[in-house]
Amino acid sequence: MFASFKALRTCAAISASAIAFAPGLALAQAPDGAEQPAGEIVVTAQKRAERAADVPLSLSVLGGEALDAARLTQADDLAMRIPNLRFSATVGENTPIFALRGVSMSDFSLNQAGPVAVYYDEVYKGNFAFLGLALYDLQRIEVLRGPQGTLYGKNTTGGAINYLAARPEFENSGYIKAGIGNFGRVEANGAANVVISPTLAARVAFTAARADGWFRNRLPGSPNLSGTREYGVRGSLLWQPSDSAELVLRLSTSLQNPTNYGNYSKPREDGVGAGVYEAFGAGQSYFRQGLGIREIESNYTPRRHARTWSAALTGTFKLGDALTLTTVTGWDKGSLFVPEDTDGSPRRTLEIPYTDRGTQFGQEVRLTYDNGGALSLILGGHYHREDLFNATDLNFWTDLDVDGNGRVDVDDCTANDSLLACVISNRFDQDKRSYALFGDARWKLSDATTLRGGLRFTRDTGAQLGLTSSIRGVDGQFVTTLIAPTDRRFAASNLSGKLGIDHRLAGGALLFASYSRGYRASGFNAQAFFDASEAGVAKPETIDSFEAGAKLGGRALSLSLTGFHYLYRNQQFLSVNAADATQTLVNLDKSRIYGAEAEVEARPDDRLSLQLGLGLLHARATQGTISGLDVAGNTLSNAPSLTANAGISYAVWADDTGSVTLRADAAYTSAQFFEIVNIPRLRQPGYALLGAGMDWVRGDWTLSLWGRNLTDQTYFTSRIDLSGFGFDYNHVGTPRTFGASIRRGF
Repeated sequence: MFASFKALRTCAAISASAIAFAPGLALAQAPDGAEQPAGEIVVTAQKRAERAADVPLSLSVLGGEALDAARLTQADDLAMRIPNLRFSATVGENTPIFALRGVSMSDFSLNQAGPVAVYYDEVYKGNFAFLGLALYDLQRIEVLRGPQGTLYGKNTTGGAINYLAARPEFENSGYIKAGIGNFGRVEANGAANVVISPTLAARVAFTAARADGWFRNRLPGSPNLSGTREYGVRGSLLWQPSDSAELVLRLSTSLQNPTNYGNYSKPREDGVGAGVYEAFGAGQSYFRQGLGIREIESNYTPRRHARTWSAALTGTFKLGDALTLTTVTGWDKGSLFVPEDTDGSPRRTLEIPYTDRGTQFGQEVRLTYDNGGALSLILGGHYHREDLFNATDLNFWTDLDVDGNGRVDVDDCTANDSLLACVISNRFDQDKRSYALFGDARWKLSDATTLRGGLRFTRDTGAQLGLTSSIRGVDGQFVTTLIAPTDRRFAASNLSGKLGIDHRLAGGALLFASYSRGYRASGFNAQAFFDASEAGVAKPETIDSFEAGAKLGGRALSLSLTGFHYLYRNQQFLSVNAADATQTLVNLDKSRIYGAEAEVEARPDDRLSLQLGLGLLHARATQGTISGLDVAGNTLSNAPSLTANAGISYAVWADDTGSVTLRADAAYTSAQFFEIVNIPRLRQPGYALLGAGMDWVRGDWTLSLWGRNLTDQTYFTSRIDLSGFGFDYNHVGTPRTFGASIRRGF
């Protein structure tokens, strides 16, 4: 615990001596029905409309204008602007695995739900198939660090990320924006807000983009990988039949259909193929000669497919001066197909197409009591249903002529006991149900001191149905069944919650401290291929969190400091048995995490904005065995010890007709591991990313120039030991990108 307070003091000292910045922690628009004072940030992170400076937890807010100026378009863009937030992209950037304060999902399976929950307009998006395109026409993004077991519930052991779309307004307005960039990028987005009647308003927003792949494919006649081909459309309807009632309906759809991502599969000593081709006299393993890290010779290049449909209805009803009823209803349907050339070579050593399809329905109802007196109370109930179909195909050395007859067919698969020239496939349905009752109370002990507490009871049930695994030849002919239809189920109850106190000093500074417990539900193993014993159920995760912090300052200068200490139990991990390649979903017994965050914003005048974000982290396993190894003392995955983001925005010219604003930003991430075993060669060294931009505004027109990763830094967002196939898998971060756009408001 002493080390935790030492980290907090270090963070405070650094913050007090340096003010730099990450363009993003800027003013958010007011939430539904809230009136925003000039210069204030108003959020709904705690299911109430309140100033961010009054929220006693570690919270980062990115407002709509800041999002547009910083050009956030994908998950890694967000991670570079929030202290102690990281992400990994084992199966592509549109399936991000977020990590907050070292709390992450150590399993790349598409059926899983991570411990950092993602919400769109208060609707929980538990599965990758439902994520779609989030970063367009947003009102703000709220990132809540730490367990959110009371108001958000399960799968928030690390925290929660709220995407809030721009809502309809009672004025006719809109904008259209078009841009170009390197790698042949063309893009357009916009929105139109229309007043239909005195009680009815509508908003339609869209985004579309295409770009050539930046991962150069050197195999003749094959397309470049990591392309862009996507669109999203969202329609919103606001109905206010009276001063006491409001309904907001949102309908949206999105499609991503680009050439799939490329990867840097670094050969081991025997090359990609592990010397197997030579052993059978069937050619040579592959050594990537003459290729750079962002180059590939890929022979498996189908398009990725991600399709979403969603509907959300939010109702707010004032039942009296002090009582408000809120209902949030959400429905989602999504499908995801990820055809991965895992070996990244012209050989067919390992190729894995992933399939994930599902629907979900969620309903929340809550009552809020607040008469302006000592007591404020929220009582609610939540129901969530998720139904998925998951399929994975492992293609092992499917170009290997095992029997030497000059062709590859089912006989090559049956001619050996090592599954060479075989396709191993598993399939299953997954059904999950969740029910919760929760309450959150605030009691003002005095004008300066508030006691806060909450509890949430959750009942979860789940079923993995009809899990089967079979072997087929390259030609699709059936060979044998490895796992006959198998069912697995779980049922569990959990009580999570929070107890805290905060105090407002005479000078305006807010001090706060809290204890909270977070809970992540059980999960099913999607990587069961060879034996029914792999089809296990992981126990739920829990985190006990102790947190303290301070918020002070005003519009000219504000500072937020937080220190935290976690006791982490039963973190879910995918464990691989090196002897027989079986994979099981297990629990790591115990981990210990502590650290701190600091965020500073300075506005010396109306033209200049300076900001800083800093995260310090110590995340270690203290007890447990993964993949047959004792990992006590090892660093947790996706847990760098230092993250920092900084930047500046300065209006070099401004008058009544327009302005010219220059922007610069930087983000640094220290060394980290992407796996718990901490293999030295897979350690990601520290790296920094730099960006810059310019906005020229004249009337309703805005011309923007932008650049990201200007030094063309090479870095990885995932690394996996696949030495059994002769290589290390590396997912490469986005290279230097730049472009220009023009925006017309109306």
